[in-house]
Amino acid sequence: MCGICGFTIATGGAARLVFGYDSYGNTCGQRNEPIEGVRLSGLDHTDRKFVFFLDPCNIDIIQRKIKSMALCVSQCPTEELATYYDLKKFAMINGSELCSYELPGHKYPSLPERFEKCPKLPVPQSKALPVFNRCTPVDISCYAKFAEAVVTFVSDNSMLNRLIAGVAASKEIIVGLCLLALVLSMILMVIIRYISAVLVWILTGLVVLGSLGKSKWKVEYERDPSWCFCCVMLPISIFLLLQGILLLLMLFMRKRVALTIALFHVAGKVFIHLPLLALQPFCTFLALSLFWVYWIMVLLFLGTSGNPEKSEETGLVEFRLRGGLQYMTWYHAVGLIWISEFILACQQMTVAGAVVTYYFTRDKNKLPVTPILSSVLRLVRYHLGTVAKGSFIITLVKIPRLILMYIHNQLKGKENACARCMLKACICCLWCLEKCLNYLNQNAYAATAINSTSFCTSARDAFMILVENALRVATINTVGDFVLFLGKILIVACTAITGVLALNYQRDYTEWVLPLIIVCLFAFLVAHCFLSIFEIVVDVLFLCFAIDTKYNNGTHGREFYMDKLFDFSRGKNSQGWFLVHSYKAAFYFSHSQPNLVANSFEISKEKA
Repeated sequence: MCGICGFTIATGGAARLVFGYDSYGNTCGQRNEPIEGVRLSGLDHTDRKFVFFLDPCNIDIIQRKIKSMALCVSQCPTEELATYYDLKKFAMINGSELCSYELPGHKYPSLPERFEKCPKLPVPQSKALPVFNRCTPVDISCYAKFAEAVVTFVSDNSMLNRLIAGVAASKEIIVGLCLLALVLSMILMVIIRYISAVLVWILTGLVVLGSLGKSKWKVEYERDPSWCFCCVMLPISIFLLLQGILLLLMLFMRKRVALTIALFHVAGKVFIHLPLLALQPFCTFLALSLFWVYWIMVLLFLGTSGNPEKSEETGLVEFRLRGGLQYMTWYHAVGLIWISEFILACQQMTVAGAVVTYYFTRDKNKLPVTPILSSVLRLVRYHLGTVAKGSFIITLVKIPRLILMYIHNQLKGKENACARCMLKACICCLWCLEKCLNYLNQNAYAATAINSTSFCTSARDAFMILVENALRVATINTVGDFVLFLGKILIVACTAITGVLALNYQRDYTEWVLPLIIVCLFAFLVAHCFLSIFEIVVDVLFLCFAIDTKYNNGTHGREFYMDKLFDFSRGKNSQGWFLVHSYKAAFYFSHSQPNLVANSFEISKEKA
């Protein structure tokens, strides 16, 4: 990709984009070489640094380009020019000729070619763009046609104006609500460990409500048995049966649910000890933003690179890539997917390294000073190949899915039902495969942070651990995702309610509905970014817990690294369960038969 960027700079594509070029292939602001077969090429435009369009409002919406002839001028018109005499006066005073190069400025009013090779009257007042040196009309009303095409979904222009005015008038409130969503997301990551335990009661409450609903419809059943049984009682019974099965599963898997709650508790502790983890979304967003800006700039460079070609339709010179060079754009597109996934994988590896350091440090008060920085340094020094390979695997799955989605959109309305169903099935399968690989990659990065092994070895080890703890993984993903989803809804709801209270003084709803929608979307995005970090922490903690319990048994020399909260979720074979219930039994018998169990209690306490 760096080679593609160097190619665009070496071939002049970057210069043509920044400085602009005229319709004869000359780059403004520099001396040019003549182009074979193109007249008026090879001119010296050292003093002509600005691009001027003869008809700047002639925009091709479909091709997204200006179809007007472009010239290099020394100065943009600073005031509106209504006649050809004004064009002549402007050329004489400022030395900037706004008609084609072969027409002398002092003859503008009398030349017959003035209608084709001079700007369309009246010439609007223009101002050069800060970086790209294009003369742009100050009054953008000439772009009304383009704006109308962009907002075709709005049938009433006055409604659009009110929406825009509402956003402009509420910009301070929008910024404040966005900051509120940010603060709520950071707070929720700490307190969510206290509300996760309520999940079991929520599910139980659903069953109770369902039972109440059944009692209500039982009365209706006594009045009209046949209708009520077919239309109401049968669906309600099926629903309650499913709820009963869900309740039984919750009771059967209560220890695994307890493990999920314990993971959320410990994840909250991780953020208390490592508060800088909350900054990871900002760092990732900054890295992605910088890369996307670079990617767009190089893509624009590619659009002005290549060989000059004269259009038969307009007679204007355009630069296009031909032959094998045109595949550079596709390679550049693949690079967008791969490097974006690479940056996200670096975030996962950094978080995993910091959480592994926290988990496998027995005394949490003696944590390294900067565990996150140490994790970043280990990533850069040892594990860049690991994240590169993992992100490349995701890219290999994502590209076919995107291609199939493109084909599906192109054939919309033309393919038969069978082909449409097959395409959607393939897209769905690839999407599921991508999600599974994402989850496996995340655990592979955690295994790499624990064992410092290569990607394939870490992926194999992580897969074996996940298979051995399949029920735990299913419970954690189901219950954990539900709790995190509730957290996102909570943040969006709080932000939306605050927004309604802050914007309710507006009488017309169209003046505050768009700002509220913008705020809610931003709140959901922020909540998703922060809670995704929380989800990564929970998954890494579970993998550490599984490896810890697999290779340690609590005896001398093989002590557990786990937090005490995990003891009650590990089942009857755990040391924590044995200690608690041994003391309970000893306490009970010591009160009933104190002389009989006194000695045995001392012995059992000693062994424990």
